[in-house]
Amino acid sequence: MKILVTVKRVVDFNVKIRVKADGSGVELANVKMSMNPFDEISVEEALRLKEAGKASEVVVVSIGPAKAEETLRTALAMGADRAILVETDDQVEPLTVAKIVKQVAEAEQPGLIIVGKQAIDDDSNQTGQMLSALLGWAQGTFASKVEIGEKSATVTREVDGGLQTVELKLPAVVTTDLRLNEPRYASLPNIMKAKKKPLDKKSPADFGVDTAARLKVLKTEEPSGRKAGIKVKSVAELVEKLKTEAGVL
Repeated sequence: MKILVTVKRVVDFNVKIRVKADGSGVELANVKMSMNPFDEISVEEALRLKEAGKASEVVVVSIGPAKAEETLRTALAMGADRAILVETDDQVEPLTVAKIVKQVAEAEQPGLIIVGKQAIDDDSNQTGQMLSALLGWAQGTFASKVEIGEKSATVTREVDGGLQTVELKLPAVVTTDLRLNEPRYASLPNIMKAKKKPLDKKSPADFGVDTAARLKVLKTEEPSGRKAGIKVKSVAELVEKLKTEAGVL
């Protein structure tokens, strides 16, 4: 079975985000970029399934600028077999990503697609669900455990009431949550080997998909600073302030 994994190049999670002076978006110049953390988990899970003999090949795909090749090389250094870069400088939205990945899936014929549940830059949490709908495949979202059988996958997912276990008929789409696994680090020898692994470059036009944005960002601004708290002497005083000052009771 082949596993297809999507990865995205985003601002590193350790970087303090700065808004552009004109409020048009987030400052990306001279900012450290890395693989989306949820996508790292997706790659790790695919590699573990391959090591367990449940998969024969792991293919990673990214949709973004030319520099996204670095992100794909990271996935290859972790152990992925092949990489596909759909190169575009447009800010692709979740539906556009889902349409492109759908066509990649139709060409690659994977038995399982693993997607990070969300990207930490836009927090949309939509691509996996849209991809499942477009393909007509079963989906298991927010996976904290994945088990693969001969013709089905069992996914344990986190819900408000605890854990829910669902059985999916393969092929299927699974989105990963933080507690699924701990991603491995790419060793220096593997990083060097990754430079020689195949990377196939395509464009959205190859798939007949329009990447023009459907949404318009009106303004981006930083959240207001947090005000200093106060101490109260009793529960009664706390309730009174919540009523009269905060207006939440």
